[in-house]
Amino acid sequence: MRTHWAALAALLLAAACSQEAAPPPATTQAQAAAATTSCASKGELTMWERSGGNKQMVDMLVAAWNAKNPDCKINLTYIPHTEMVGKIAQGVASGDVPDLMGMDLIYAPQFEKEQQLVDLTDRIKDWPELATASKGHMTVATYQDRLYGVPLYADVSALFYNKDLFQKAGLDPDKPPTSLAELRDYADKITALGGGVRGYYLPGNCAGCNIFTVGPLMWASGATIEATDGSAEPLTGDGVKQVLQFTRDMVKAGNVPDGSRTENGETFHLQFGSGKVGMMGTGNFNITLARQQNPSMNFGISLLPGIAPGSSASFIGGDLVVVPKGSERVADAVNVMKFLLSDEVQVEVYAKALNLTTRSDMVDNSYFKAEPLVGDVAKALAVGRTPYTTTFFEQINSPQGPWLKMLQRAYYSDDNLDTVIADAKTEMKAIAGRS
Repeated sequence: MRTHWAALAALLLAAACSQEAAPPPATTQAQAAAATTSCASKGELTMWERSGGNKQMVDMLVAAWNAKNPDCKINLTYIPHTEMVGKIAQGVASGDVPDLMGMDLIYAPQFEKEQQLVDLTDRIKDWPELATASKGHMTVATYQDRLYGVPLYADVSALFYNKDLFQKAGLDPDKPPTSLAELRDYADKITALGGGVRGYYLPGNCAGCNIFTVGPLMWASGATIEATDGSAEPLTGDGVKQVLQFTRDMVKAGNVPDGSRTENGETFHLQFGSGKVGMMGTGNFNITLARQQNPSMNFGISLLPGIAPGSSASFIGGDLVVVPKGSERVADAVNVMKFLLSDEVQVEVYAKALNLTTRSDMVDNSYFKAEPLVGDVAKALAVGRTPYTTTFFEQINSPQGPWLKMLQRAYYSDDNLDTVIADAKTEMKAIAGRS
């Protein structure tokens, strides 16, 4: 997500200009053969996927397809994450594209807007599996009521809490906080234990980490964050100021480690497993990591709360499977999508490997029952969302963008919060208006 957006826009424009003036009409449902979980034609399929994503999961999925479909195996190539978006745009412009690809879901709307992905609506719109597919993924897979992809894998944010520290602080280890007021109270008690223990963690220099973990606190409190376009109002709702005040108070109370101020995301995933943090927003990937770091630590997972008791939200990240313009194997790519969403793959590949299923109705399975923490984090899919804007990088994810500037002023200054919000709002609107 660190790709420079201006360069991306130029690449997309070049790709758009390289397309024929009158592209052939989209295949209709009547014209397309019904999707199956097998080959539509013979011959190797090419697939690109970004590095830095859930490589282990994608490798497993490709291996499962290849075992079932030896006549059209997928040849998977990983592209460096920082190069992926530009490579896709350049490939569409030159016609050198894979048959299908995994795409960081947050960038999908920009490519859909520029018509660089194959419109799959008439091929997939009636699939029953889509009724329970990850809502966040399907939101960004849709542009102007047209569908361009399905989930490849999901990352969701949730509240991880250290049950050992809860017990030492006199808190019930089976009752995580259900509101920000409770979270503050619990954090105070955990920090009071001393010995370098802190009640909560905030990543002070990582825009992406914060939209993943602090963004849901705002959503759960009724706020809107990003501007979807130039006419939309960003940072609306009382929840924006309420959450900024909450985070400021947590820092001032000493509930957040001092070193977190410089956290740029490089060590974010290692904080909870240190055993020194009582609670933090993080992702499902931290289940395995925390256990590897600290095998004796007892911890639980709950939903990220908002101001009102019982409110909750989550950021749904991950990748989509999409088909770039120029692919000559669209039917096969669609069959791969059908395969990924099938009951068998959802349970026997995703769940068996203790990765989140991308369909909510597949959460109730024997593998998750044997590992309750995965089932707990999977509950975030039902309350999750994904920002929808063609200027996500500039508004939210840029290290120099208005989102991180606003948060840092809230965390580490005494600036008036109304002014802090107004400044960020103005900058976000200006960015969205240029899209």
